[in-house]
Amino acid sequence: MTNREVIKDRVAGAIMGAFIGDALGLGPHWYYNLDELRRDYGDWIDDYTDPKPGRYHEGLKAGQLSQAGIILDLMLRSLVESNGYDEGDFCRRLDDDLFPMLDGTPAAGPGGYTSQSIRDAWRKRVEHGLPWGEVGGHADTTEAIERTLAIAVRHAFEPKKLAAAIADNTALTQVDETVVSMTVAYGALLAQLVQGQRLDTGISDKLMALVKSGELPFHAVTSDDLQPPRPGQPDPPRAGRFASPDALLTPSFIAAAAADPGVRIEPPWKVSLVYGMPCAIYHQLPAAYYLSARFADDFEAAVLHAVNGGGQNMARAMLTGALTGAQVGLSGIPQRFIDGLENAGELQQRAEQVASAVAAAALP
Repeated sequence: MTNREVIKDRVAGAIMGAFIGDALGLGPHWYYNLDELRRDYGDWIDDYTDPKPGRYHEGLKAGQLSQAGIILDLMLRSLVESNGYDEGDFCRRLDDDLFPMLDGTPAAGPGGYTSQSIRDAWRKRVEHGLPWGEVGGHADTTEAIERTLAIAVRHAFEPKKLAAAIADNTALTQVDETVVSMTVAYGALLAQLVQGQRLDTGISDKLMALVKSGELPFHAVTSDDLQPPRPGQPDPPRAGRFASPDALLTPSFIAAAAADPGVRIEPPWKVSLVYGMPCAIYHQLPAAYYLSARFADDFEAAVLHAVNGGGQNMARAMLTGALTGAQVGLSGIPQRFIDGLENAGELQQRAEQVASAVAAAALP
């Protein structure tokens, strides 16, 4: 493949990887008792499954998207039609295409479940009439990552624009600065993978170089290789910057654990037990980073171990799917996952439209 084709393959792989991860998690979503998960789905889930009666997403079918996937598609449509991130356009889509189908309760709305941050935004926006910019809440989850990953790939070669757009979009629904910084960090990492970097022990050095050059808005006191500041070196400016760069350092430490023969998580789905099964961003990101580093060349293993770990496995698989999809490309994703995904043709078409725009910007 030419360089342009390789970039397009990675972009489409990241986007379709996220959709596939979301749909794989739909059936066995939120089982915190792993014995129950195995009872209902057997020892190993290897494909799309129907949700069980009385469980989350009841009534949906194997291969369909959850609401997270539906919102990601809204973002994708916006990016295509606006030729990049346009906050006003995206907010109009939430107002017109999503919010009229919600009622403020969890087990309602498209996809069979509405997350906390979206419920909070709906309440403030629809019931209280507040403007966008005043509806964000304090959910500590990955819900913003699940939609802004599309921004990350669309602006993968524009780190300043990427960081600003992801931070702004996250703050629409989640205002905690730590959550925003971790969301931006995930997007910055995903962009590096789209560019052709690997999720390995050197990835954080590449991210920190963008901090030092002023392209990523993280506050950093240390010098290169995390060495102490030199005597007399002034404190870097803090205005408009996240408190620390630690969210950018996490991927390399996790990758080191994945590569270290003295640190083994076996079977790998037990990463959910090591880093935690709940929904919070600080449980989800280490697990996704671990699986994407360990199975950098094996999309199927990465997403299936994410799903089989139980708990918030849908977000884990979605984030893992994007990171691993960016590394293997669309061409490296097994065809059966495309074939079993509902509306895969339309989703792939939009993914490829974004991919063409990214390649054109990177290689004019």
